[in-house]
Amino acid sequence: MSVIGWIVLGLVAGFIGSKIVNKSGQGFILDIVLGIVGAVAGGFIFSLFGATGVTGFNIYSLIVAVIGSVVVLWLYHAITGNRSA
Repeated sequence: MSVIGWIVLGLVAGFIGSKIVNKSGQGFILDIVLGIVGAVAGGFIFSLFGATGVTGFNIYSLIVAVIGSVVVLWLYHAITGNRSA
């Protein structure tokens, strides 16, 4: 997947993950960064359970990235203590 694809997937996954975790986004850049990290984390988590990770720009990869993004955002809030809703 291209860099632009990762950025777009990361933005969408970060935005959706932010809405799931705390109902508001973290900001444009932080949403992208946490979404990309979430996509990688989601791929790693899924591979631990024997499933495939991010395979490209498709619905399955978006679901994997959102799940990873939720995990990363949960950890981010746990570490920073920022639990604003």
